[in-house]
Amino acid sequence: MPLAGVSRAPLRVVRRWRESAQDMAKLTDRELVDRAREGDAAAFGELVRRHQQRIHRLAIHMLRDRAAAEDVMQETFVRAYRALDRFDGRSEPYTWLYRIAMNLALNALRSRRSRRTTSSDDDPRLEALVAEKRSTDDSHEDASRRQLYATLAEGIDGLSDTLRTTLVLVCIDGRSHEEASEILGAPEGTIAWRVHEARRKLREFLEERGFDPGEM
Repeated sequence: MPLAGVSRAPLRVVRRWRESAQDMAKLTDRELVDRAREGDAAAFGELVRRHQQRIHRLAIHMLRDRAAAEDVMQETFVRAYRALDRFDGRSEPYTWLYRIAMNLALNALRSRRSRRTTSSDDDPRLEALVAEKRSTDDSHEDASRRQLYATLAEGIDGLSDTLRTTLVLVCIDGRSHEEASEILGAPEGTIAWRVHEARRKLREFLEERGFDPGEM
């Protein structure tokens, strides 16, 4: 009998853990933040689970470096955890997290501009971009598309910080103008202008290098 009791104990622990995870999944981000403030580590863990992939993808498109993007993602949540008491709730938690991530990514970009950057051939953005458009096994077409997107990535890297961050948020991450406005602290009209200007500059950049922007 004692052995049977011991064998059931881990099952009860697992069951409670599953129930707790299911309860966390039902909470809103704001509720998770409130619980995390009270010392609930599982609540903050759920917040990380919900947003870490998008924060990481955002950082990759800003930094074109997997290791640097990983560092930004981790530091984003470290800083968010330390600043839980200062989150005023006037914006959604994801907006707050994105703002932290964007600032960290921009700081990383500014600190390395005088140093050697990652080669375009190693750019982690290219595989995803090419894979999304790959429709055949034609190696020539694949190589041409890779060259197009390598040039596009170079053009994005050449944009100003404000145009680049806005373009990444709206055109790559899929945030609305309203959401980008909250994250970047700029009016929606300014966001719309930045997107238009970034696209115009990228079209010109591609055309100057012999590419048809319509192929994107």
